[in-house]
Order: sequence, then structure tokens, then C-alpha cells
Amino acid sequence: MIGVAGCGRMGAPMLAALRDAGFDAEGFDIRPAREYGPLAPHVSNDPAAFAQRLETLVTVVRDIAQTEEVLFGRQAFVSTAPRLKRVIICSTLLPRYVTALRARVPERIVLIDAPMSGAQIAAQERRLSFMLGGAPGDLNAVQPLLAAMGRHFHRMGPFGAGMQAKVLNNLLAAANTAMTRLVLDWADNAGLDEEELLALIHVSSGQNWFASGFERIEFARDGYEGDNTIGILVKDVDSALDAAPEDADTTLPRAVRETIRALTPRPRKP
Repeated sequence: MIGVAGCGRMGAPMLAALRDAGFDAEGFDIRPAREYGPLAPHVSNDPAAFAQRLETLVTVVRDIAQTEEVLFGRQAFVSTAPRLKRVIICSTLLPRYVTALRARVPERIVLIDAPMSGAQIAAQERRLSFMLGGAPGDLNAVQPLLAAMGRHFHRMGPFGAGMQAKVLNNLLAAANTAMTRLVLDWADNAGLDEEELLALIHVSSGQNWFASGFERIEFARDGYEGDNTIGILVKDVDSALDAAPEDADTTLPRAVRETIRALTPRPRKP
């Protein structure tokens, strides 16, 4: 069985994609299964039951604390799942933390880091981009299940390299988010129409993923909250800073982080 741990806004559509592709896939989350609609029969909050048939574990939990719970803590699937042979890390975490997992997980269990990009809409449309770290043979073995959930697959190197690439990509994504929101605020002050400006940006030199997908990205108008997706962008910048070269100038990433922290909700124009 393929088990998806963390059936939130990304994990739930990933689980649905695996099941629709014919995989024997089940989800695990601490929230009641009834919250998952049609997926409810396939989401468990009983770790002991979930562990029994688990062979491939895909973790899509929020952060390091939750990853620790899944792998070694309350759920401890690394030690409680007798058939576990593979762990795929899809959460965005500190690269140093991910690399250190190899020394903590038994050698018999294959480790792959496969953080993804594309936001919830890409998960729902099965067009995620995966940044992969692992041995070539191990990556070949999981390609069919990744292909059920995504469209773009970038092999970055050994275990840990995918996460390093992801935090660098997310640093750019955070910068695009911060600057696009600032530009829209300034445009309001100048009396420019939001829709027309976004159409211009999409085909001009300011084009970026956030502006181009503004009306489809579910968090595009959100303000900062510690537990929402804008808050996750702050965590992503922190992850990039943790992996920065020792002598790097981090002034710009820190400014981006503070700009995101200052975001307030952007109302939709009538």
C-alpha cells in the first residue's frame, strides 16, 4: 500500500490522484475522516491500522515537527510499519534536516526527497512539479506513482538535493509573491485596473508565476497568518536561509520575508 500522511490541501488531491490512477493508496491524518468527503473511506486517523499494510510512505505534512511525529514520534511509522520499504518526503523542510534523516532511518528503507511546486490547483489538476533527490534506480521505481500526481520531474542529485533545489525555487516564489502584491497595491494608488495590469504583466517583462496565476492561486489575496499558505512562504524563506552559503549576503531574502509577514488581505475589486 502507498500511504499519504497529511491529507490537507496538497495531500488530499495527491491521494485522490493516486487512487484514480489505480494505485492501492490510503491516507492518514489526525483529523476525523468525515472531513474528507468522497475520500473519507480512504483516510484513517488510526496509526496502528494504517501501518499494517504500509509499504511506501509519502509525507505531505506541514513542517519538521509534524514530520518527526510521522516518522519517529506518535505515529513512528519508521518503526511501527512492518512492511515499510520506502519513504518519500514531499513536505518542504530544512535541507540539513532532510539530509540527516539518512542516519536516523534504517538502511533497509529507501529515502527519496520529492518536494513539489504548483500550489493546490496543480495538485488538483495532477500537474505538480517534483524536485527529486535519490539514487537513480530508486527514482525509476517511484516514477509511475509520481506521474499520477505530476507533470514535471527534475532529478537534482542524491538524497537531499531535491530539497535544496526546492528551497531555492521557493525563495524566488516568495520574492515574486512579495513584489507582485506590492505592485498591485501601488497600482491601486495610481488608479490602475487590477485585471488589466495582471494581463499586461503576463505578456511583459514582469511576468511571473504568481501574477500569471493570480486568479487561480487559492492564497493570492490572503494576508499573513502563521498557519496559512502565506505563513508557509515565510517558513520557506527561513528554509532557504538555513541552507545559504556561510558567507552569503542574506539582506534581500530577509527583506522579502519581512514584506510577506506584513501582507494584509487584498479584497477582490467589485
